[in-house]
Amino acid sequence: MPSRLSMAIMTQMSTNQAFWPREELLPKRVINLYQMTAEMWEERITACYAEHRGRTRDEAEMEYLKIAQDLEMYGVNYFFIRNKKGTDLLLGVDALGLHIYDPENKLTPKISFPWNEIRNISYSDKEFAIKPLDKKADVFKFNSSKLRVNKLILQLCIGNHDLFMRRRRVDSLEVQQMKAQAREEKARKQMERQRLEREKHLREEAERARDELERRLIQLQDEAHMANEALLRSEETADLLAEKAQIAEEEAKLLAQKAAEAEQEIQRIKVTAIRSEEEKRLIEQKMLETEMLALKMAEESERRAKEADQLKQDLQEARESERRAKYKLLEITSKSPYSAASLSNSALPPDLSFSTENLSFDFKDTDMKRLSMEIEKEKVEYMEKSKHLQEQLNELKTEIESLKLKERETPLDILHNENTERGTSKQSNFKKLTLQSTKSRVAFFEEL
Repeated sequence: MPSRLSMAIMTQMSTNQAFWPREELLPKRVINLYQMTAEMWEERITACYAEHRGRTRDEAEMEYLKIAQDLEMYGVNYFFIRNKKGTDLLLGVDALGLHIYDPENKLTPKISFPWNEIRNISYSDKEFAIKPLDKKADVFKFNSSKLRVNKLILQLCIGNHDLFMRRRRVDSLEVQQMKAQAREEKARKQMERQRLEREKHLREEAERARDELERRLIQLQDEAHMANEALLRSEETADLLAEKAQIAEEEAKLLAQKAAEAEQEIQRIKVTAIRSEEEKRLIEQKMLETEMLALKMAEESERRAKEADQLKQDLQEARESERRAKYKLLEITSKSPYSAASLSNSALPPDLSFSTENLSFDFKDTDMKRLSMEIEKEKVEYMEKSKHLQEQLNELKTEIESLKLKERETPLDILHNENTERGTSKQSNFKKLTLQSTKSRVAFFEEL
């Protein structure tokens, strides 16, 4: 499970495009083991991918292999065999040596024989014979189901032993030169990648600055538009108030004219007195009515005059508001970055483009303890370099562990969980199995 997650995280981090874990990275068996939807898997894997974005594909694959090599079944080829007693067993061949497993448990071997303890391997028909380097130990034999299986086992032993010996030889001058060239090329690529990262960062900064200027320009344009609308509304209000003031002034003049005519009518009636008392009473009554009407007209004229004064004052205030709006519009126009904020493509960084039947082994100073020390040393160095990655994987594993469906776990899943709880790793188990002598391990194999 951790190797699958690591593959999904690490092997995709060298690309900049969105991805979804394909079937070979996250099989249906793993998806069905957890109560997580495809969207939940994609969210978690994408978050991990984003943290490691920018690594090359070679670096990503190397990090994945460093994680996968600690898995119990990594690099092991299994074959069904039987010992002299006819017990069904599993033979595992890997880079460390030969391992004997119970058929029900492919994770933890019962005994192991590292390559530096084996002198000779041969087969005859279906029988396979292994001669240990320890002369006190007996040759132990086992049978396979088919002749071609023995050929395949021998070929795997030859290949793994060759790699085992190659790691312990002093590199030739040509290999040393190739390694030096590889280191120089790696350093050059690292510098080139850092340069591209700097240019990319500068370009992103420039794009952010351009976006900010464009946002500010749009904001100023909106403010200018709102100021123009306010100015138009002020002008319309001023025109309306001026029209109302003119109408009120004309009405006041008309009322004043009517009041004057009424006053003239009163004077004319007074001059032309009526002879009879009835006519005099009627005239007095009419005069009283006329006086009352004149008084009302005078009051109405005075009210209209006050209203006209008020409208004149409102007109003056509207014109003052219009003057302030024009001044604000002029101020906003003078601050607008139409000329200074124009961005040219030249200011940004340029686009980043981005069949033998017998095999004899002779060992001199190939000690398995040195092999274990080298492996442990490499592991410690790796753990120091990838501490953050390990913490991230552990955090992801802890997060999804609560969503696991226990009833869907396979026997191998259960065995792996038990080994993890006991703190048993592939290397510690191998070291523990090789503490006994070769003779005792051969005897143990014969008694299985």
